[in-house]
Amino acid sequence: MVQSNSIEAAKAELRVAAQSRRDALPAHERKAAAETIASRKFPLAITSDTIISGFMPLKSENNPLPLLQKLAEAGARLALPAIAGRGKPLIMRAWEFGAPLDRGQWGIREPKPDAPEVEPDILLVPLLAFDRAGYRLGYGAGYYDMTIHRLRALKPVTAVGIAFAAQEVPKIPTTPRDERLDLVLTEREVIDLRGK
Repeated sequence: MVQSNSIEAAKAELRVAAQSRRDALPAHERKAAAETIASRKFPLAITSDTIISGFMPLKSENNPLPLLQKLAEAGARLALPAIAGRGKPLIMRAWEFGAPLDRGQWGIREPKPDAPEVEPDILLVPLLAFDRAGYRLGYGAGYYDMTIHRLRALKPVTAVGIAFAAQEVPKIPTTPRDERLDLVLTEREVIDLRGK
């Protein structure tokens, strides 16, 4: 238990530093980073059957919408997460640009409850920090870890972190509940973590 508490304390401290570092990036740099990621060749094959879940950016997160637009134009079907409740995996619901959205928990925009539930092949994942071992630091509720775990039990799923290069850290403290990312896309590079 002491080990678990010290890991959680280390994560909490890292969260504060990571949030400050991300918030310090000027808005024009954040916008340019999102556009750079979208303009690069996507590192995974996309077909008309590919379902990609994105996310609506919160605060200073790297905005995945330019990338989602490009992937939709390439024929991918899109989805966005909806929060089902604390301690539960996210529900991924079909979505397309122009479809109406509700304001969910914390004011995050999410598809309306009648949008069909889908099981994505690729998840674009927000984060506060990441490392080269494939671990990410989120906000602490574990939604994405639970969701990735649930989906990977059903089918092969590729988890892709969307980040700024400045969000990389040497090592994320982890617990057995933490799910690894397969790739991280930053404005500087595509980091392939699948062989690690």
